[in-house]
Amino acid sequence: MFPEPPTPGPPAPDTPPDSSRISHSPACTCSPDGSGQHAAQASVSVVSTPSAVPPWALAAIVLASSFLVFSCCFCLYRKHCGRRLGKKSQAQAQVHLQEVKELGQSYIDKVQPEVEELEPVPSGLGQPTAEKHELGRLQYSLDYDFQSGQLIVGILRAEGLAALDLGGSSDPYVRVYLLPDKRRRHETKVHRQTLNPHFGETFAFKVPYVELGGRVLVMAVYDFDRFSRNDAIGEVRVPMSSVDLGRPVQAWRELQAAPREEQEKLGDICFSLRYVPTAGKLTVIVLEAKNLKKMDVGGLSDPYVKVHLLQGGKKMRKKKTTIKKNTLNPYYNEAFSFEVPCDQVQKVQVELTVLDYDKLGKNEAIGRVAVGTAAGGAGLRHWADMLANPRRPIAQWHSLRPPDRARLLPIP
Repeated sequence: MFPEPPTPGPPAPDTPPDSSRISHSPACTCSPDGSGQHAAQASVSVVSTPSAVPPWALAAIVLASSFLVFSCCFCLYRKHCGRRLGKKSQAQAQVHLQEVKELGQSYIDKVQPEVEELEPVPSGLGQPTAEKHELGRLQYSLDYDFQSGQLIVGILRAEGLAALDLGGSSDPYVRVYLLPDKRRRHETKVHRQTLNPHFGETFAFKVPYVELGGRVLVMAVYDFDRFSRNDAIGEVRVPMSSVDLGRPVQAWRELQAAPREEQEKLGDICFSLRYVPTAGKLTVIVLEAKNLKKMDVGGLSDPYVKVHLLQGGKKMRKKKTTIKKNTLNPYYNEAFSFEVPCDQVQKVQVELTVLDYDKLGKNEAIGRVAVGTAAGGAGLRHWADMLANPRRPIAQWHSLRPPDRARLLPIP
């Protein structure tokens, strides 16, 4: 029998081997004894490594990382400082509020009632009667110029005037007029803090000599009180029919108590004040007015309000409301704000003037009101209430005063 031929193995694949796979390559080794042994040796093909990162990319990564770290540190620092500044500003705000409240309370304690607010006290038993010399006396001179038809009145000096200010002094001036005409009048200069002023001023009234006998010369001494009502110290009345004007006259006369003048009703105005110490902001809201004086021919007015911020007697800022046509009871509700630092709030005043608008002529003032530390009565009370209640609007009614009585002196 013949031996069978060896069976052929499976044919080798035509596809090349995959380098990513593990392939087994059989190898035939011959031993010295001639015996052949087949050993399976594993050969592993390694995938190629990627190329290196370029330097510019590394630099960009480093810069971006540094910027991110710096931003985080800066944000944490700002947050920490913001908390500290917030606490500090809150503490300062509390200090400002407390200072303004104490300031307002101190002014409330100093508020004195105005003359209109005082009730007349009936004279009775046990009340001393005021003597004439307690008011002081006035020296004056009279002469008549027949060529020009003028009466020459000289206000020379005063002595022993009554002290009407809290400091035990007065700021006197003299108002001179000839009754029954009170519109044509003259006033001397104001002399500060003295009870024995030397005026040395002369005034002329053009009056025909034949009419002079029916006139009465009035020389009234007043104490000037900045914004508030000027208080009358006393007056001297000289009937011209009792004076011989053939030669110059010079005399001393004791001051008599001046009769209380009937105030002309000019109307009332309502406005609110609000002060925020931390922001240094003063807000004035003009609300309304009522019973204003009739200024037009038809018995009405066209009122509007001017608001002035004054410091040291000078007008620093000016605002004004809209014009309300044909009414004596206008309603505004208009707000105006002023920048007033906390350390300047004692040195400023607010003045409100109600005017009648006129298309053809000059706008005529109806009356005015002033509030501030230099004011008296209701004006000082309103200002003190505002300071004692910071951040809150404080509304109050005020009676209008004649414009010529709201003369201003700077705060010393």
